[in-house]
Amino acid sequence: MRLLMKLHNLSVSSALVLMWFSLAGCMSTTTAVQEKQAPRSDLSGVWDFRTLTPLERPQALAGKSRLTEEQATEIENQASQATLESDQPSDGDRGAPPAGANVGAYNSFWFDHGARVSRDFRTALIVDPPDGRLPDLQEGVQLQVGGDELPTDLPVRLRVGGVGTDGPESRGLAERCLLGFSSGPPILPGGYNQNIRIVQTNDHVMVLNEMVHDARIIPVVPRPRLGLDTWMGESHGRWEGPTLVVETSHFNPNLASFSPSFFSSVGNAKDLKLTERFRRLDEDTLQYAFTVDDPSTYTAPFTAVLLMRKSSERVYEFACHEGNYALRNILTGARAAERFASSGSD
Repeated sequence: MRLLMKLHNLSVSSALVLMWFSLAGCMSTTTAVQEKQAPRSDLSGVWDFRTLTPLERPQALAGKSRLTEEQATEIENQASQATLESDQPSDGDRGAPPAGANVGAYNSFWFDHGARVSRDFRTALIVDPPDGRLPDLQEGVQLQVGGDELPTDLPVRLRVGGVGTDGPESRGLAERCLLGFSSGPPILPGGYNQNIRIVQTNDHVMVLNEMVHDARIIPVVPRPRLGLDTWMGESHGRWEGPTLVVETSHFNPNLASFSPSFFSSVGNAKDLKLTERFRRLDEDTLQYAFTVDDPSTYTAPFTAVLLMRKSSERVYEFACHEGNYALRNILTGARAAERFASSGSD
């Protein structure tokens, strides 16, 4: 009997020991996961990416990677003065053009290029190559520039521009509300509505661009790629410590590769591989870096860095086509002109 009791007590003790080790193992695993996840940046919030710092280093600043404080102040003062002048009648209230003349585009009142250079005083957003300039294009890469003369044997891949009237495909992507000036990816300053909202969960990160109101829902856990070509590509992310790394491919081949101007396009994005890195530097600063690797268009990859500022502003719906009759009117007018011409009327 005593032997049975001893064996019973030993069994209970062994079970308790095993349970303790099991719980300790779970706690250890949980702690390890928490420690692994702890360094992740909290990217949530609204971020403002306006800046006066250009994508490429101006030729006048060749060889200089940083502005002096005096140069930065001068640039910001000039931008402020230009904003004040835009409110003058010559631009801000210029009136209607003469009958039959080109109506032009927005006046300066509607543009918002920001008021400050990058806080690290860089002379360009591009940090690699070291000269702050885009690499050369591959030989034979087609260039499109918005205007009256566009290649007739190529689809229009301009973000902004395109004056054809054969159909909506001959107009720019922004006019068709497919992609905005700064909607990306990659995200670049330009025009207005230069805000993003980031929502972060354990499994996904959502990046909502204010312009055109496109949302990228990026899985940050292992998941096979679908391989579907879309305007914004297919994005998958992973955490490298505090940095969210997002790799995007499978862009719509009717999209241009990375273009330095919204009014021009180069090549197409069928071979484009984009790598983005998001990292919270402090309470008010989000560092956003992107690397473009498109061997069909550029002779080398390049990297740019943009510092975004935390914003307390709301992100409003970008109702691009709501009440917008321009595209329909343009194409309707073109068909009327064709009927008029075919009738032989003078």
